[in-house]
Amino acid sequence: MSYVNKVILIGRLGADPEMRYTADGTPVATFRIATTETRKNKEGGKVDHTEWHSIVAWRKLGEISGEYLKKGKLVYIEGKIQSREYEGRDGTKRKAYEIVASEMRMLGGGGAGSSDERRPSGPATHPDDEFVHESADDDDVPL
Repeated sequence: MSYVNKVILIGRLGADPEMRYTADGTPVATFRIATTETRKNKEGGKVDHTEWHSIVAWRKLGEISGEYLKKGKLVYIEGKIQSREYEGRDGTKRKAYEIVASEMRMLGGGGAGSSDERRPSGPATHPDDEFVHESADDDDVPL
């Protein structure tokens, strides 16, 4: 039996990505994106619910994320959910859930409140163009 662990998100960055490098020099970018859905309450009014997602991008995808993503940017993320345990400042063990990105697409729109919401139209060669597509490892992508 096969199992599936796949996440697809479209949201806005809450802050610029944080770039780090492991001891062996592997680049890793971490950032958070917000997804918002509108629901109706009992009175029929609209209520927004925002969910924050922690994203981790490794290697080439991490470098690209760190260089081109900025706070407020609309982004498509594809990846998998991964958990990790850590010790909090108070000494208690905690568990964090993150999305490990395997694919990222920068979508139109410069930031929150931007009227520049454009639809992606195809691959571009520069991050200021409408659409940029990068995968974590292009060698693993079937043709």
